Formats: sequence, C-alpha cells, structure tokens
Amino acid sequence: MDINTFYGLLTLLLLILFIGIVLWAYSSKRKEQFDEAARLPLEDDDGPRDNNRQQGGDRR
Repeated sequence: MDINTFYGLLTLLLLILFIGIVLWAYSSKRKEQFDEAARLPLEDDDGPRDNNRQQGGDRR
C-alpha cells in the first residue's frame, strides 16, 4: 500500500464522516433540541446585569 492509496482511503473516510455529521445535524429527531439551543441567547438571565462589567469595566 503506497501513500496515495492511504490518502485516498483517508479522503473517503472523511467524506463519509462529513456526510454522517450533515445527516445528524439535519435529522428531524434533533430539531427540538437545536431549536431550544437557538433560543438560549434570547432568554433572560436569572440574576441582575452589571452593565459596567459587560462594557469593559469602569469608564470615567
């Protein structure tokens, strides 16, 4: 087995892995979990916000 055969098999393996990840990501079984994760940044935090901390500290 020479290096080109190895590279060909590696490319095939990575292509199969990529197709598997795409199928997993677009699976209808995962839609509810992905929708929930997409809403996380829009949900309110439990605690009060410290605006000075978010804007880079104390500005005078």
